[in-house]
Amino acid sequence: MIPFIHKVLKFCGKYAVRIRIAFVFSFIKAMMIKAPVVLGFIAIPHFVNGTMTGTFCLRLAFGMAASVAVQIICTHVANRLQSGTGYLVMTDKRLQLGEHLRRLPMGYFNAGNIGKISSVLSSDMVFLEENGMIVLADIMSYLFSEIIMIVMLFCLDIRLGLVALVVLSAIMAITKAMRKSTIEDSSIMREQSENLTEAVLGFAEGIGTIKSYNMLGEKSQELTENFQKSCDANIAFEQHQTGWNRYLHSLYGIGSAAILLCAVALNAGNALATIMTVGMMLFVFDTFQPIKQYNGDAARLTIMGKCIDRINEVMEEPELPDTGKKSIPEAGSAPEIEFRHVSFGYGEKEVLHDISFQEPRGAMYALVGPSGGGKTTTANLLTRFWDVKQGQVLVRGVDIREVPLGNLMDHLSMVFQEVYLFRDTIYNNIAMGRPDATREEVIEAAKKARCYDFVMALPDGFDTVVGEGGTSLSGGERQRISIARCILKDAPIVILDEATANVDADNESYIQEAISELCRGKTLLVIAHRLNTIAGASRILVIADGRIVQEGTHSELMAEEGIYRRFVTARAGGQGWNRRKAG
Repeated sequence: MIPFIHKVLKFCGKYAVRIRIAFVFSFIKAMMIKAPVVLGFIAIPHFVNGTMTGTFCLRLAFGMAASVAVQIICTHVANRLQSGTGYLVMTDKRLQLGEHLRRLPMGYFNAGNIGKISSVLSSDMVFLEENGMIVLADIMSYLFSEIIMIVMLFCLDIRLGLVALVVLSAIMAITKAMRKSTIEDSSIMREQSENLTEAVLGFAEGIGTIKSYNMLGEKSQELTENFQKSCDANIAFEQHQTGWNRYLHSLYGIGSAAILLCAVALNAGNALATIMTVGMMLFVFDTFQPIKQYNGDAARLTIMGKCIDRINEVMEEPELPDTGKKSIPEAGSAPEIEFRHVSFGYGEKEVLHDISFQEPRGAMYALVGPSGGGKTTTANLLTRFWDVKQGQVLVRGVDIREVPLGNLMDHLSMVFQEVYLFRDTIYNNIAMGRPDATREEVIEAAKKARCYDFVMALPDGFDTVVGEGGTSLSGGERQRISIARCILKDAPIVILDEATANVDADNESYIQEAISELCRGKTLLVIAHRLNTIAGASRILVIADGRIVQEGTHSELMAEEGIYRRFVTARAGGQGWNRRKAG
């Protein structure tokens, strides 16, 4: 129990002092709960000896009322301190988690951890906030009350205390075994909760594809199986708890009976006064009531511990270091972008090998090559979505690991293949590029991105709220809003990741015009398969199997045998990239 309390206090951080103060009030509350027992033992001799008076009865009544009043006050203060602490702690933890997730490498989010994050936010933190903290005061009250009861028995007769201690030891042994079982069941329940969250998110996000391929039955069955597994895990938990509680309740009864029999035996041998024996008969069945109540909440404590572990597990994921003290300098003679012998791998698998190139200011470099060759990974290293394993990525001669992430992001704009818009107004989605921009600047960016006309045709214009992900707009419209965001940001380096893929001819024309506005006077790093996008590049880097296998201008690469010329030739026949020469 002590290690658990230490874990909770450590988790609460600066709010731990509130928990400690609550423990003090819990101790006082425990003493007041047992005050009626003490008053009862005081009153019994007076009743038996006929010495009870009205004045003494009033004193007893006053003592009883005072103990109840103190209990009420202590309960209120302890609950207020601890339940309030739960909300305060979780408020800070959510903010800390958001800040922590912002600094994690993108690989963490691609490794199937979205369900874990969702489960931590929607399940673990909510449980601690609403159930976990408030139970601590009760738990401490139960433990203090049990200690007081055992001490009282030792004061009556050491043998009564020893019998109670033996029974309590047996109860604690079963409690320890029950806690081990609860931890195992809780781990299974929480893991299944995470799996269920993943399944629900996957089903909801992929519902369009699932319907188009008539896979509703198959995917619904998969989702149903996850619901059933969650149901089975919860039922198994309750069944195991019921078994352990059966043993504990038997011990409570056996222990109370053993103490009563011991008291009668002591009375028969004149070792315990009759008056004390009568008192024991009145209160013996309350001896193990505190530990019974403690065990009733033990499952919640175990789940609380697992919730803390799962939150800490996410919070302890290593962040990308952001300790850089340098700043990216003004443009000068140094290359705008430089990759210097860069190697990178996801885990143990290396996917980029000795990538080196220099891109001067105002140039347009195109990364081309077969799918899976390493183009997007190369661009992601420039944005520090991951850190290189070997080598350096430099902007204007400064290693980007030596620059604060905020300063690096100020110099980069990105147009992704998959555009995400937030559930907010179109105006706010564009203004994200530069939150301090005026409304006139936002509208001007929209005009340059060729999205002003379609935005104004919407019912509320720029104040139109788009659905989550921008689902209420077409793909081309979402892309143009994304480009408007980048135009507003006006960063000197622009990364285009297949920005014209999967859109119709009309939208592509608008997007190309928007990109022309975005790229004017900028340094570009373009990832594309479309020949018309890359033919005008200052330099083309052909990346295959994680290496730069060719580089040069369009005319230079067409003049030599290699992947690039085969691609252009194959394009004339409607084919795509191919690593090997057709034979």
